[in-house]
Amino acid sequence: MTHRFGILRRFRFNHPQRIAAVLLALFLVQGFVLVSRQTLSDRDYQYARCGREMWEKPSPLAGYFTTCGNIHDGVLAYRLAGLPLTLNLLAERGLDLFRKPEDRVVQTGGELNTWELRHQLRHVLLLLRLPFLGAGCILGGCLWWVTRRLYGNWGGYTALALYCFCPAMIRACVSPDPDVLAALGVYGGIYTSIGVAHAMQGPRRKWRPRIILLTLVFAVAAAAHIAALPVTALAGLLAMLWVAEGHRSQALPIVLTAAAGALVLVFACYNFSPDAFSYVFRSAAGFLWVSPDPARRFFSNPANAGIACAAIASVVLYLAVRKSRYFGNTTPLLCAAGLMALVMTGVPGQPWLWAQPFLLTFIGGIFADAYETPRRGMAISAGAAIVALQVVACGLNLAGRV
Repeated sequence: MTHRFGILRRFRFNHPQRIAAVLLALFLVQGFVLVSRQTLSDRDYQYARCGREMWEKPSPLAGYFTTCGNIHDGVLAYRLAGLPLTLNLLAERGLDLFRKPEDRVVQTGGELNTWELRHQLRHVLLLLRLPFLGAGCILGGCLWWVTRRLYGNWGGYTALALYCFCPAMIRACVSPDPDVLAALGVYGGIYTSIGVAHAMQGPRRKWRPRIILLTLVFAVAAAAHIAALPVTALAGLLAMLWVAEGHRSQALPIVLTAAAGALVLVFACYNFSPDAFSYVFRSAAGFLWVSPDPARRFFSNPANAGIACAAIASVVLYLAVRKSRYFGNTTPLLCAAGLMALVMTGVPGQPWLWAQPFLLTFIGGIFADAYETPRRGMAISAGAAIVALQVVACGLNLAGRV
């Protein structure tokens, strides 16, 4: 059997994977319900227009990347928002060949501006949001994979259930917004760095695929928010230095190589335009500061009641139970605390949202430890009650009552 089919044969869709799939499906259902209540906004038109320009044609304005100017607040979000519209328009143009002239979508000149697109193509609002809902599902899948691998099924269930009923994450996925993409890049980048560090203990032939994956994930973080790249690279380097015993001297070159490759890929997102790419570094897109306000607002919000209770209980258990203070729990705690304290001063951004997967990973790890104690039944009941509280709080928030 070839290696490719061997991987497919090892894949299993058993009971744990089915439960995770159901939770992610509920996440999508909540997102679709919110989308059904929305209308197109000026922000939607901006992302649609400039995203389509990146795929279909260069800006007619000399010296600018798009008619929105030189994008510096997350080029990946614009590209993903415009891609479904561009693909749908290409499909409609192909179908026009089989339609009567009076029924064609593109009537004259072969051009269709964003305002006309609103009337000619169906489901424009949903198409704009599908990439971000997809990114939210991928992030949930990554969270499930990491927590289940580290803590077992019950730790993974707890973390994923809280994620799928986190109103902040759901709302971030139902508008063109780079923060969910940045959250995916930061979370994936740090845990891929840890995976590279573990691979460094084995044969060198296993290093290259993981380093390539690390480069791609770094690129997602950088293209979502340029400030996310140094944050991810620094945290990933520290995690690699912690894990890669005997190979610590190679950690920095690997991270620098992946970061350089990520910048090349971001350059490609700007169609290799030096002026547009350099504007990212000439703007204030990478400016960060620290403040306790994001954490205070998040934990005082009734919509996050279940997550707040779980976080408080997890910190208490982490400090009280020595067996809980190990690498698998300490790393997400430090990452969550660090990201929760960051604020972006140059462009709009929500680093506290990037912290959510790490916070939920920490909660999943601590609760998994509690599930393995002699009082397992009581721990599982407490975990189920906290998840139920978060489900209720999320439902009330999405209904506009909290």
